[in-house]
Amino acid sequence: MESYKREFIEFMAACDVLLFGDFVTKSGRRTPYFIDTGRYRTGRQLSQLGHFYARAIMDHVGEAVDVIYGPAYKGIPLVVATAIALSEEHGRSLAFCFNRKEVKDHGEGGRLVGHEPRDGERVVIVEDVTTAGTSARESVALLRASADVRFAGLVVAVDRMERGKGDRSAIMEIREDLGIPVFPIVTMDEIVTHLHNRSVAGRVVIDDEIRARIDAYRLQHGVRVE
Repeated sequence: MESYKREFIEFMAACDVLLFGDFVTKSGRRTPYFIDTGRYRTGRQLSQLGHFYARAIMDHVGEAVDVIYGPAYKGIPLVVATAIALSEEHGRSLAFCFNRKEVKDHGEGGRLVGHEPRDGERVVIVEDVTTAGTSARESVALLRASADVRFAGLVVAVDRMERGKGDRSAIMEIREDLGIPVFPIVTMDEIVTHLHNRSVAGRVVIDDEIRARIDAYRLQHGVRVE
């Protein structure tokens, strides 16, 4: 595993973004783990988060991107932080945009804020976690309605590696149904392997009991092969 992935896993744990207990996902499943990106609360944390997304974009997409897009609401600070990191750390000053939840009926109007996509531009979508793929599908539909864009990829923080609507994982469904490559910064396998019985910020994040609950859940809902 690359060093920046290990750093990202420990960063999420230290920020209390990786939670373990009893939760219900957006898809309605009861799960022993949850990734809550709403817990990033400081400028420093957001700056570090943008660094990891920018690194993932450069590793997987490189120069083949013109615009980055973040879906409201969590995607708004994420796309801004990523754009800043790409500019400051990688010399890529890319256009960015995000959507409004409701159409603005005054002023300039419209659903998009920031850069207005143009025909032929290559777009990378940045999201937190994909469980059912609903947000990704909405993003693709909105952007395609605005211009004849090409999708260079979808970058997410974590691949939960579990089934979507059928037997495939949500990420596999997006790749195959929408024809868009999906690049997680880390996978759930990588998180569990790295954190099991490891101390982060003075506490063990995944002990044997939590590991057993995760393994049982993923035996029921998980997808091993992407």
